[in-house]
Amino acid sequence: MQGDPKLIETLNSLLADELTAINQYMVHAEMCESWGYEKLAKVIEQRAIQEMRHAEKLIQRVIFLEGRPIVSELRKINIGEDVPKMFAHDHKAEFDAIKAYNEAIKLAGEVNDFATREVLESILQDEDKHIDEIEETLDQIKHMGVAIFLATKA
Repeated sequence: MQGDPKLIETLNSLLADELTAINQYMVHAEMCESWGYEKLAKVIEQRAIQEMRHAEKLIQRVIFLEGRPIVSELRKINIGEDVPKMFAHDHKAEFDAIKAYNEAIKLAGEVNDFATREVLESILQDEDKHIDEIEETLDQIKHMGVAIFLATKA
């Protein structure tokens, strides 16, 4: 099925966002693991795996729409030098992703591609969960202090 060119371009832009997030999360997970925060590393790694699944869905959809998935483009990756900065960067990435998915959902509706809109809505629900989890973690760090928070994540 030939898809709308603007929508395919938007899907590829979202794909670049997801591929960037995967890299950022994997680096953050490995940093946490190397610092001995294995529980925290696992949480971040699981988020990276969810982003991989999002990338897979976007690739499948681009191919279905007879487009060409572009997997060679990344956005700027923001690596935090400590855990609070990591989560601040991750929060920004998720905030931007939510905005981009909402815009893409609107576009999919405008071009009457409701199946693509449904795929995007399911990914958006995951992104909402991600930002909620990140905000929860930032609140815990604020309330406990970073030292106590990190003591619970070893």
